[in-house]
Amino acid sequence: MQVLQVQLEVGADPAEVGRARRWARSRLEGSGIRDDEPLAETLILLISELVTNAVVHTGCPAVLRMLFGPTGAPGAGGTVRVEVADASARPPKQRHAEGDDTNGRGLELVDGLADRWGWMPEGTGKQIWCEVDRHGRAASEARAEDPAALDAYDPLLAFSDLYPDLT
Repeated sequence: MQVLQVQLEVGADPAEVGRARRWARSRLEGSGIRDDEPLAETLILLISELVTNAVVHTGCPAVLRMLFGPTGAPGAGGTVRVEVADASARPPKQRHAEGDDTNGRGLELVDGLADRWGWMPEGTGKQIWCEVDRHGRAASEARAEDPAALDAYDPLLAFSDLYPDLT
């Protein structure tokens, strides 16, 4: 089983989040995930949230990694794993944001969009990771129930509803 891994060092500046998104989009395209696919938009949102959390909450550089598992035969699975490592050993804390709160939704979004996520120590800091199955159960169910629903799904629309000042 061959896994393709790509990596980007991200500076401690919040402006680096945009650079990480642009870099990730180009790597997704290279792995066969088209920019206009719902999967690509979901992965970009997950990357944006994890990199933002690392940069904002630690004030230190981070490392973004994307790992692409094999898709095998047509209809087979395949997983995209996103990892963000930072210098803080402090565990991530999922919070529940209320109404007009402007913070505290990042890990809620990750929990809702990723098929799996977690964290582990890495060096003197930690790594937060999430995985999205290329042909996961949720995507199959959406196609079976309403093929148009999958095409209409836009995770960035949900993001803009939560953060209207950023769009």
